[in-house]
Amino acid sequence: MNKYTLLAKQAIESYIKEGIIIEPPKDLPEEFFKRMAGTFVTLEKNNELMGCIGTYLPTKINIAEEIIHNAVSASTEDYRFESIKKEDLPHLSHTVYVLNYPEPVKDIKELDPKKYGVIVRTGPLTFPNEKEIDFDGELPYKTGLLLPGLDGINTIEEQIYVACQKGGINHESEKIFIYKFSAEKYEERQTEEA
Repeated sequence: MNKYTLLAKQAIESYIKEGIIIEPPKDLPEEFFKRMAGTFVTLEKNNELMGCIGTYLPTKINIAEEIIHNAVSASTEDYRFESIKKEDLPHLSHTVYVLNYPEPVKDIKELDPKKYGVIVRTGPLTFPNEKEIDFDGELPYKTGLLLPGLDGINTIEEQIYVACQKGGINHESEKIFIYKFSAEKYEERQTEEA
């Protein structure tokens, strides 16, 4: 098992079994402590999605903390699914995406759904050193994100359409801003239950 999915797995198991959020293990490669990036953690059981949560910009001090936080969130806070249970743990497949910084898309011909993920927003993207406007505690923009290389997403048009759907965006009547990002993907698959 690679270090990325192992860290996600350890974070999930510790939280589900004991309610403890782990500290990053000291034996992780240096990159885990020096690099900041958004990450996504996806959980599947028997090829069925069980949770997927992440951050497209870094919110923690390093990717180790980012992976731990998003792994726990994917296992307990994805509103589309029930929280992971102890009996699910041995059957989970884990995928960790480490995202590179998003770049504005000037022409949709730059996109490739197999190579780039997309962020579609109704307002411009702000970066950590910028201040985002806040109205009544709600972000003023709708946002949809789609990771790269997803099954069933074969065209740029499909990718943008699904990202808009995820963000509750009507791409025909709302002005959208599109950003692309590449991601490193690390996965560990469990075999299906007999």
